[in-house]
Amino acid sequence: MSSRVEKALENHGKGYNCCQAVACAYADLVGVDENLIFAAGEGFGAGMGGMQCTCGAVSGACMVAGLLKSSRNTKEPVTKGATYRVSREIVQKFGEKNGSVVCKDLKGIGTGKVLRSCDGCIKDAAQILEQVMDIKTTEE
Repeated sequence: MSSRVEKALENHGKGYNCCQAVACAYADLVGVDENLIFAAGEGFGAGMGGMQCTCGAVSGACMVAGLLKSSRNTKEPVTKGATYRVSREIVQKFGEKNGSVVCKDLKGIGTGKVLRSCDGCIKDAAQILEQVMDIKTTEE
């Protein structure tokens, strides 16, 4: 397990939501202040505030992918397509691995069948992010 995946899990243990846990583990890599990315990710926890939407860990991974892929050029926003492609790949791989990308489904709300714990989602999202974005880990 990479040190960033471990950092994401540590972040969650400190009370960060799933999005914040993942995104903050990569803040330095994407050149964003950790406090800023923490604040930006706050509304994406618990399936965007109520478990009805996309898993926060997946949202955090896509946030990091966007920060890595974007040209950050507001006058000529030409990198959306590339960012959408890698984000779609992250979402697809996570869904294939866990059976859903929706927080309430992952937590078994309504079905009673938990597909994946929050820590499991954080670990999977971070590992998939590293794979899709070819992020070098400390193990290499």
